[in-house]
Amino acid sequence: MTVTDLQSDLQSATAVELSVEPLGPSFGARVHDLDLTTADDAEIAEVRRALVAHKVLFFPGQRLDPDSQVALGRRLGETTASHPVVPGVDENHAEIYALDAAEDGYADVWHTDVTFVRRPPMASVLRAVQLPPTGGDTNWADLQLAYDSLSAPVRDLADRLTAVHDGNRAFGYYLAQRGGEGSEWDGERYRSLDPVEHPVVRVHPETGRKGLFVNPGFTSHIVGVSDAESRAILDLLYAHLQKPEHIVRHRWRPGDVAMWDNRSTAHYANRDYGDFRRVMHRITLCGDVPVGPPGAQVP
Repeated sequence: MTVTDLQSDLQSATAVELSVEPLGPSFGARVHDLDLTTADDAEIAEVRRALVAHKVLFFPGQRLDPDSQVALGRRLGETTASHPVVPGVDENHAEIYALDAAEDGYADVWHTDVTFVRRPPMASVLRAVQLPPTGGDTNWADLQLAYDSLSAPVRDLADRLTAVHDGNRAFGYYLAQRGGEGSEWDGERYRSLDPVEHPVVRVHPETGRKGLFVNPGFTSHIVGVSDAESRAILDLLYAHLQKPEHIVRHRWRPGDVAMWDNRSTAHYANRDYGDFRRVMHRITLCGDVPVGPPGAQVP
């Protein structure tokens, strides 16, 4: 028996099978009967594989607190600071970004997390802390499915385009409120939000699948075309990615945790709960520089 055979047998012997309920043919799944605070290494590895396969996972009935949420993130990958310009929820949990409706912590625009940096996060983990009695659902769009369902001529065009992502529109105010002294992110202290360029179509580094990589929250324009052309192209892509068949919607319940692949999804949180308070805690995992298809413009 070769070393490769032994390794294969060992992997088979230690593999675990999660209880995964798909929510669609290829997008979204609910994971049952798994406690994320006590999951062993094999189970965490399987969660990581399921995340790439299903793109967004939901874990009901969890018992995460700030400490265990950060610990979970560190088991899944390398955690980032809470945000390039928004501090963590407290000094002991610098990795947690609090979305608190009482402090204008809304996410009611389609976006992919933190695409306005050179290396956007690989994944995000969100837990419900305080929920309104009704409303506050979150929607995720499958950007790979959206790309696949474009007509061939539009896919060919998108493959060759580069877009600018700018965090100033959403977070310039927060940075100014901190006196221009942001967080340390990816080894760099953020004192300004300089726009970055990413391919309009991103090749997933683990699967090789293509997906759209533009979003209304942070993408400002397409490089190398007129303003009118840029608006038309982006409007077309945004309308397409928001088609109902590309989307899964989650109705939050106490104890819910969601986890998504930030390289292949966008999301939107409904702001339909009036004056009730909604508090969510998010952590993100370090990612890589987005790469486009062969022949794409290189930023």
